[in-house]
Amino acid sequence: MPEQPPYEPERAIAGTGMGGAMDLAASEATTLEQPPGPLGRPRSLWSDAWRDLRRNPVFLLSGLVILFLVLISLWPSAIASGSPLTCDLVRAQDGPGPGAPFGYDGQGCNVYTRTVYGARTSVTVGVLATLGVSGFGSVLGGLAGYFGGVWDAILSRITDIFFAIPVVLGGLVLLSVVTSNTVWPVIGFMVLLGWPQISRIARGSVITAKQNDYVQAARALGASDTRILLRHIAPNAVAPVIVVATIALGTYIALEATLSYLGVGLKPPSVSWGIDISAASPYVRNAPHALLWPSGALAVTVLAFIMLGDAVRDALDPKLR
Repeated sequence: MPEQPPYEPERAIAGTGMGGAMDLAASEATTLEQPPGPLGRPRSLWSDAWRDLRRNPVFLLSGLVILFLVLISLWPSAIASGSPLTCDLVRAQDGPGPGAPFGYDGQGCNVYTRTVYGARTSVTVGVLATLGVSGFGSVLGGLAGYFGGVWDAILSRITDIFFAIPVVLGGLVLLSVVTSNTVWPVIGFMVLLGWPQISRIARGSVITAKQNDYVQAARALGASDTRILLRHIAPNAVAPVIVVATIALGTYIALEATLSYLGVGLKPPSVSWGIDISAASPYVRNAPHALLWPSGALAVTVLAFIMLGDAVRDALDPKLR
């Protein structure tokens, strides 16, 4: 009778995938079940998402466009000489020429310079509004979803009220009484009407996450509500908020241009694509270039952020893998 190998408790039996089995250490069996990351650790949702994003041409293209917009927002003078407020009526509505590849608008201002400097306003408004909406809405929605009860019911009814307010009409009413010429009233308005969407998404994500076994185990071990929210629920519930916030960033840029076009957002002498589009509209037949370039820059910017949000959504949603 052949001699049996000594029993080793640290070894396990793993299937070969062809109807057989093989004897191997428990650590090796775990490796077969969960592919390790580059450092030998199991991959997380975020590492898998980053790996998918790096291979997604939509993410790479939109990321390059957004990176370029951020750079010219920080240093517009690097690619545009002169001031966007310097105008010469003698050159009003002139076409492209030396030093003005986009031509001149109705006031004789360099359309190229104003288009470059207008990116700073759009990116600033979009980023700050998104941060404000995401932070405020996530906190309210997360707390409502975790604690529930009366607080959840009250917040749900408040969000219903804000959802019933038309965004453009609300901007016309609220911003028409503001005399400030800075971006802060516009950002405040966007946060005021934008947080309910993020709040509902955060609420639903937290309700789903708090039902998982690891949350119940942490609560059974005596973990406080603050620790459970910050260490266990938030990291697993933040993915939908990031996706929606990324897509909404482009929407906020378009909303700022719309409000500025209607005359209730930013006002001259501020430099904004919406202001330039509004100023160029009356003479679009005589000088279409003054309308074309800021409109094109706005469209490309909004499209880039929407494409980025779609790529992030595909990477973070396991159902789409």
